[in-house]
Amino acid sequence: MIETMDLTDKTAKTGAHRRLTKTERLAHNIKKNMLNRKRYSRFLHILGPGLVTGAADDDPSGIATYSQAGAGYGLGLLWAFPLMYPFLLAVQESCSRIGAITGKGLASVIKEHYSKKLLYMSVGLVVIANTINIGADLGAMAATTQLFIDAPFALLAIFYAVIIVLLVVFVNYKTYAKILKWLAITLLAYPITVFMVNQDWLEIFANTFTITPKITFETIYLFVGMLGTTISPYLFFWDTSEVVEEEIAKHNRAKIGVHPKATRRFLHNLQVDNFVGMTLASLTAWFIVIACASTLFKSGVTEIHTAADAARALEPLVRSFPNAGLVAKGIFSIGIIGLGLLAVPVLAGSSSYAISEALGWKEGLYRKFNKAKGFYGIIILATFVGLAMNFIGLDPIKALIFTAVFNGIAAVPLLFVIAKVGSNESIMGEYRNGQVSNVFVRMAFVIMALAVSVLFYSFFSG
Repeated sequence: MIETMDLTDKTAKTGAHRRLTKTERLAHNIKKNMLNRKRYSRFLHILGPGLVTGAADDDPSGIATYSQAGAGYGLGLLWAFPLMYPFLLAVQESCSRIGAITGKGLASVIKEHYSKKLLYMSVGLVVIANTINIGADLGAMAATTQLFIDAPFALLAIFYAVIIVLLVVFVNYKTYAKILKWLAITLLAYPITVFMVNQDWLEIFANTFTITPKITFETIYLFVGMLGTTISPYLFFWDTSEVVEEEIAKHNRAKIGVHPKATRRFLHNLQVDNFVGMTLASLTAWFIVIACASTLFKSGVTEIHTAADAARALEPLVRSFPNAGLVAKGIFSIGIIGLGLLAVPVLAGSSSYAISEALGWKEGLYRKFNKAKGFYGIIILATFVGLAMNFIGLDPIKALIFTAVFNGIAAVPLLFVIAKVGSNESIMGEYRNGQVSNVFVRMAFVIMALAVSVLFYSFFSG
């Protein structure tokens, strides 16, 4: 009898112990999930100017240029991406660092430490390049909308210009920044398309990591366009100023020009944000070329003349739909319009930061319109001057690619300026660019200068 009771007690204790273990496991799993959610939330909180800059890098001009590269040369220009990627990372990280350490935009730094000639040259180049880019992007958005709506091209272009101006002027900066982050999702259509088509991945990677340039005017023109739409002047000014804006939004500083606390964590977060944004931009661009190579190039479409031609690259994604062509056009249109809504404010804002800083005006999206009328006035003016370009009979697709090429040309002297500022100890102090960063920023300048020189030589030599 006694043995039976002892056995029962032991069983009860063992059962209680088992129940306790399950409870502990459940509590542990809940705690683990909460920690993972906090880490994920913290990671999303880190993402800001770098992610937005990366998404804006693949604007309609970029999509058109990468699409033409894939349609015209198949996988033949994939080698450009591993070449451009470290340059893009180094340049944009340098721009972020300049904004973070100085507490000022790029134009303000140039104005304070260098000659007026250098300042006006830098500002002039970025404003001209941005205005051309705005016009081309608005034209692409209007032309893409015409795939579905039978409306005049001019009316649609004006509509988008007005919508963008209203968003920039009247939407709170924090809300606006969130909108910009989520618009980046529209880029996912191209990677998905690539995996929907049977690919020879060995051939893809062989072309990606083997430099096989064909030196003709057309290939050099497109290569300079790829460089220009990847390492773009407007991103230099935008990213530098937006790092300052982000710190103001997070209450880490009171106003532009006030230095933040450059802690190790602060700089690490900047690097993570920059790395994520530029990596996504480069990978997406790589996928765009592959998608167009495996659809348009293989089907004999080597020239993209219209938005409808470019949209055909996404047809494999929706082949099972009754009207695949129409659905593909819809996805393409959402991408072009969404990224246009993202990129045009970045372009106009970049010009406005540059001019406002050069003239000493109050600037910043965190300010209300009546507190920075000049700053917002330039955004409005830049948008509508760009819009006016669409009334001189430009072909929307050719204009997009020309814009990318012009950005490539304009970026060369600006890269020289960024290299000087980023390595200047009197400006950056102990936070100046390291040796590796300096090497890649200077290499970006040399490579782009050589490419532009070859382009000009081949143009003038016929």
